[in-house]
Amino acid sequence: MGASLAMGLSASAWPLLQQLQHNGHADRVGLTPVAASALQPSIGDMLVAPAAELLAGQWLSGGPTIVIGALGAVTRLVAPLLSDKQNDPAVVVMDAKGQQIVPLIGGHAAGAEQLAHELAAALGGQVVLTGDAASQRRLALDAFGDAWGWVRTGNHEHWHQLMISQAAGQPLNVLQQSGTALWRNSSAGQNLGLAAESDNRCTLAIGPRVDEAPCRWHPATLWIGLGCERLSSLGLLARAVDQALETAGMAKEAVAGISSIEAKGDEPALLMFCEQRGWPLRLHSAPALAEVAVPTPSEVVKAEMGTASVAEASALLSSGEGAQLVQPKRIVHAAPGERGAVTVAIAEAAHAMAPRRGELHLIGSGPGSLQLLTPDARAALSRCVIWVGYGLYLDLLEPLRRCDQVRVDGQLTRERDRCEQALDLARQGARVALVSSGDSGIYGMAGLALELWMDLPESERPQFQVHPGLSALQLAAARAGAPLMHDFCTISLSDRLTPWEVIERRLEAAAAGDFVVAVYNPRSRERDWQLAKARDILLRARPTTTPVVMARQLGRSDEQVSLHNLGNLRPEDVDMLTVLVIGNSSSRVQDGRMVTPRGYPGAALN
Repeated sequence: MGASLAMGLSASAWPLLQQLQHNGHADRVGLTPVAASALQPSIGDMLVAPAAELLAGQWLSGGPTIVIGALGAVTRLVAPLLSDKQNDPAVVVMDAKGQQIVPLIGGHAAGAEQLAHELAAALGGQVVLTGDAASQRRLALDAFGDAWGWVRTGNHEHWHQLMISQAAGQPLNVLQQSGTALWRNSSAGQNLGLAAESDNRCTLAIGPRVDEAPCRWHPATLWIGLGCERLSSLGLLARAVDQALETAGMAKEAVAGISSIEAKGDEPALLMFCEQRGWPLRLHSAPALAEVAVPTPSEVVKAEMGTASVAEASALLSSGEGAQLVQPKRIVHAAPGERGAVTVAIAEAAHAMAPRRGELHLIGSGPGSLQLLTPDARAALSRCVIWVGYGLYLDLLEPLRRCDQVRVDGQLTRERDRCEQALDLARQGARVALVSSGDSGIYGMAGLALELWMDLPESERPQFQVHPGLSALQLAAARAGAPLMHDFCTISLSDRLTPWEVIERRLEAAAAGDFVVAVYNPRSRERDWQLAKARDILLRARPTTTPVVMARQLGRSDEQVSLHNLGNLRPEDVDMLTVLVIGNSSSRVQDGRMVTPRGYPGAALN
């Protein structure tokens, strides 16, 4: 897919065009000559051309186009360019305020509907959908696999007939042989039946084979093991692999990667072949391959390579636990004009592996109210097909979840499990949101998820992005007044991951440095003494009259915010749903509001 273009049909579109480019929804922006002439001063890096010319050039690139202008005008502009729904690029039309967003062309195949949802989330607009799948809350069978990292095959007519059958309400059964079945947990996915392996009437299949159904989605589950003579021809490698896939009845779209022995890591044709196909190359040591049981070991190969199998063993080893060999090794010799010999085997993994397609988004959901969810986080949630998080946090976001999106609930204290599950799904090729309350990077999941991501080889890392959220510290301060106007720090009193001795030293340093202190995780039923100890440490360096904000259940219907002082702070009034903001020596309360001056007494502010 080419770069994205946002274009305006009038000068009123310019502010929104700038916003779209700034937030990453448009790689380039353009205006018509008349619209551009109304801008003073003129903008240097903007495309300026007649609307038909801008649109035609973008159409050839295949990238998505966002047009800000009248729906009728855009319809007339695209009419001469239309070919068919499988090849037309995405065109989304919106008004100059970004309030009405219409996926005009390429709604399913080109991703215009998904783009429209993301734009609406980022801009606070409304998506206008008139398609049958959207209005009937049905899964868009010809598009839903993209978000799971799958690749679609089957001719256009078969897909067209499938969508007609779905629109007519005919019962449809899906044969799934590979890939995660989590999609069935979506409300839209539950309307589809499950086909048996022996059902030859199945019209939609999810798996690696090419002959199971007319319409197919392919998770990346096949690993191709390759061995070759030194300096074998590139054409020979390609022919050997394509023949092996055809013989096995497997789709090249289901290939996760190529695997071989480390000694072939500098083989020119092998490296070029992987680059051309866009398939990652995994290399294994001879001792590791020698441990793999294979059906056709070779003493000749063992004598030369140190392992009795290269192709079969590397395919199985890359596929991991539960792998099955679906094509035993085949030896293909050079044809006229070629050189060398190639050995090919194919194994099927129990789980897909497509990290280049996968995305892991760390979402800070804010304190609780959807009004406090950032537009960036909304857009990321709209993009992701799987939401992973603690059930309470997902409940708060539930009004935003579409019928094609799936939630995966986790337990409160099992953060590592949730991170590993989300990362594994993203490595399979899915677009995944890992949700924390507040800000994901402040006592949230971002750090642990990033550490696990860093532990992976670079070739196995999905896209990783952290989306900031509003922290409880910020909302507590806003509710109380302006207590964070000078240097402040945050300290968690939970000693589950940090020794109390370290927490105590941090409290002492904050007290000595006269920081405003935000206290997270202040008290629980099992940890009922730490807050009193923290209070006493701070009282050594500041007066008993130091103001304290006690904020509980921030952003929720039973929110409670009250002002106290450090001397009369009662730990028994505090629980894990509370955050405290403790002032410094210059903080004060006046007229029911707490303020920390920007400077100390005697400081002059300009």
